Amino acid sequence: AVYSHGINRLKMYVDECKTGTVDVEAEPIVMKEKGPTAVVDGRNCLGAVCGEYSMKVAIDKAKEHGIGWVVANNSNHYGIAGHYAMMALPHGMIGMSWTNTSPIVVPTRAKNPALGTNPIALAAPTDSRDPFVLDMATSAVALGKVEVSNRKGEKLPLGWSVGTDGLPTDDAKAAVESSTTGKGGLMPLGGLEENSGYKGYGLAMLVEVLGGVLGDASFGRKIRTWQSPLLSREGGANEKDDGGANLGQAFIAIDPGVFMPGFPSRMDDFIDQMHGLPSADGLPQVMVPGEPELNARKEQEREGIRLHDSLIDNLNQVSEECGIPRIRCHA
Repeated sequence: AVYSHGINRLKMYVDECKTGTVDVEAEPIVMKEKGPTAVVDGRNCLGAVCGEYSMKVAIDKAKEHGIGWVVANNSNHYGIAGHYAMMALPHGMIGMSWTNTSPIVVPTRAKNPALGTNPIALAAPTDSRDPFVLDMATSAVALGKVEVSNRKGEKLPLGWSVGTDGLPTDDAKAAVESSTTGKGGLMPLGGLEENSGYKGYGLAMLVEVLGGVLGDASFGRKIRTWQSPLLSREGGANEKDDGGANLGQAFIAIDPGVFMPGFPSRMDDFIDQMHGLPSADGLPQVMVPGEPELNARKEQEREGIRLHDSLIDNLNQVSEECGIPRIRCHA
């Protein structure tokens, strides 16, 4: 279970469908293509539907050309970036994906948000090791993790968020509210400027250039604020509902064999180099990206999935609204 990006988003997706914020009848289409590239029009469908479709197009093109690069516009929140990158793994390919999102990240030296959390993901096949999966926000933290902290009533580590004055804050509630008020917000990856926050700021702009700008989608401050159509229907936002989010997304599949043979075995070697490093005093073994999530998944398969009470209440609310059985929990 991915608490911050998966099950935590279920109610939002259901609400988008019920209110017509997304077009549940729409199907994405390839609107333009040339060689290994394509542009997909998501037609305001659910972001996950657009993402699955677009990555399949990229994989098909990589089978023919060695690489497939697809950009999508008119898409919506697509959930877990790593999921789409990992779709390439069964085909022996490297997968990449990124998306822009509603502005909630405050650029270095600013005090109002102008960029999204803009995640980047890469998945690479291996020979006998677990696949390498990097899935990271270009902000100091993903919004979903802040929302989880808010649900639990926890304070945030300083360096994750700034208040309306542009100064660091540990108030999770204020950080979540900033996603709709347009004041304050999350910090770029790295945090403060003296801690290299400008690098995270630059990475977030990279996603915009190769997503929203390249795909002629919305970008930067032109993207609607987080969930604004839903909030406007509840009296929580003042801006006009202009329909979909029109997010810009990228999906890339690469056949490593068109470059040099033996990529999976070299990945094993690379991962083993990291695992072979001596740990700092008192710390556990060095890990590589994707391992903590994989270990958590194995534990959940053995022991079940632990959910916070507030999340269970949220899921049961969705169940009642949709007329389906409530979630079954075991102490």
